[in-house]
Amino acid sequence: MNRTLYGNLIFELSKKGRKGYSLPQDYDRTHTTAELPEALRRSEAARLPECDELTVVRHYTNLSHNNFGVNDGFYPLGSCTMKYNPVINEEIAAMKAFAGLHPLQPAETCQGALEVYYNLQQSLAELAGLSEFTLNPCAGAHGELTGLMVIRAYHEAKAHPSRTKVLIPDSAHGTNPASAAVCGLEVVEVKSLPDGTVDVAHLRQLLDEMGDQVAAMMMTNPNTLGIFEPRVLGITKMVHEAGGLMYYDGANLNALLGECRPGDMGFDVMHINLHKTFSTPHGGGGPGSGPVGVRKGLEQFLPYPRVKMEAPPTATEGGTAPLFTVDFGKVSPSGDDGRAGTSLGSVGSFFGNYGVMLKAYAYILSLGREHVKQVGPLATLNANYIKERLRDDYLLPIQGLCKHEVVFDGLVDKSTGVTTMDVAKRLLDYGYHAPTIYFPLLFHESLMIEPTENESKETIDAFINVMHTIAAEAKSDPELVKTAPHNTPIGRVDDVLAAKHPITTYWKSLEN
Repeated sequence: MNRTLYGNLIFELSKKGRKGYSLPQDYDRTHTTAELPEALRRSEAARLPECDELTVVRHYTNLSHNNFGVNDGFYPLGSCTMKYNPVINEEIAAMKAFAGLHPLQPAETCQGALEVYYNLQQSLAELAGLSEFTLNPCAGAHGELTGLMVIRAYHEAKAHPSRTKVLIPDSAHGTNPASAAVCGLEVVEVKSLPDGTVDVAHLRQLLDEMGDQVAAMMMTNPNTLGIFEPRVLGITKMVHEAGGLMYYDGANLNALLGECRPGDMGFDVMHINLHKTFSTPHGGGGPGSGPVGVRKGLEQFLPYPRVKMEAPPTATEGGTAPLFTVDFGKVSPSGDDGRAGTSLGSVGSFFGNYGVMLKAYAYILSLGREHVKQVGPLATLNANYIKERLRDDYLLPIQGLCKHEVVFDGLVDKSTGVTTMDVAKRLLDYGYHAPTIYFPLLFHESLMIEPTENESKETIDAFINVMHTIAAEAKSDPELVKTAPHNTPIGRVDDVLAAKHPITTYWKSLEN
């Protein structure tokens, strides 16, 4: 790292005795200091950096310039839908009236917040074509697990203990089989056809072989190749006739928003990534939210707590009872509350990531019924524009219309030895975050691009021109691309070494 240009570590800026704060001499810390048991106390003071405030501010400001986000430039990360998060969303989520709430407050003191929660549930149900949603799950994979737990609870209530197998296409997200395994279910892979869609003949064979062992089938539509499954109604019918339920992975819902609904395709359970489809940023591992919706007849299997609207409000001695109430369920394994064996109880602390929900609700209200219908079509238009403009330089394994994302199999010209990894690294030199690479696993050199509906034609054209430039560089000067990036704080790191021998502290780095 060029420390002169990009700054030192905060520990290297430390000077003994310097402080970044000032407290009155008579400040009494006793009201904030708790006595810790001897066993929990440090034997020596923590080795922390000592810096003045200006040094700290400059240090972290410089560090922030080394990050890349949607606010900095084009972020075409496929499958993960890195969508722009409007500033108004952040302003609303930061409002003191929301941010200062506590989940154990009496319902009558936070009616507005509960109304937002309830209205978001209703909005998602309408957009998805389902009956009811829970907002409790805190991430997409957490939503997947919750949805599969709903399916297990359904089969247990039906006294179908043999239904423990989940059908998953080979084009599915990696979290699908992982979630099924965590839920104690057995994964059975369904093959895809050369056009990327489900091999219905193979699916029929599996259904015939497994009989009453089928618990569900998980699908993403459009799938991870960006291809819409045209036989989806027939697939859901086949699985239902076999006694299984259909699970919809909402990771790619952005392609369908306002155009069609999973519930109308025959899906029984689904999760939605609020942090993808509804604009909340999720880079760096969070924050996330994975609401789970179900069709009519499965509502009783959803977890608690649940926000409900009392209609109409009931008069009480002290005035009017709260319009919105919270049911915490109190599900007992013994069954003495009458709900055990149906609801999952709780899948997390309280109500989930409420700040993320506020941003999603603000996004929905900002678009309104009319403009939300443009999300899917515009995302599809942008992806297909990129596909057609790049197909001469980048190998397109599946022809025809894609939806919100397009997958290439590296460069058309393989003779240069320039790989998808090299292309991704070279993009950094031009100021672009790389698309998703080496996923999906169906192609050796997968390069998945998702522009979302937000990006202008000028932005997309600039990205396309850079992609063409890199393809030309791969022919004229392949080493330039293979050794990229050249203009970033660090070059290529040894990923294997970093994983096997991580250096997680400054002091450990000195020892090495």
